[in-house]
Amino acid sequence: MDKEVVERVKNDPNFKRLVSERSKFAWRLTIAILVVYFTFILTIAFSPGSLGAPMSEDTVTSIGIPVGIAIIIFAFILTGIYVRRANSEFDDLTAKIKENVRGR
Repeated sequence: MDKEVVERVKNDPNFKRLVSERSKFAWRLTIAILVVYFTFILTIAFSPGSLGAPMSEDTVTSIGIPVGIAIIIFAFILTGIYVRRANSEFDDLTAKIKENVRGR
């Protein structure tokens, strides 16, 4: 890629906005999953009985199993949220950046 094109992209206000918004959004989602995951791990470490308790008297399945499954589902939901925003807002900004760079 030509250095002039790289400089045009770097100086484009849409590029700066894209980088800033995408980074902030990714960090928010990362923090959300880390809080949920580490809460789960710390609960296992400091209160194993709470997640190890059976769901009912008749079953051997502990409460930790559905909680673990919920964490996995939460991760998929966060991924879907990111993909949806990336395919709409972030792709729109990328298209504007391309138009601005080609138009000059």
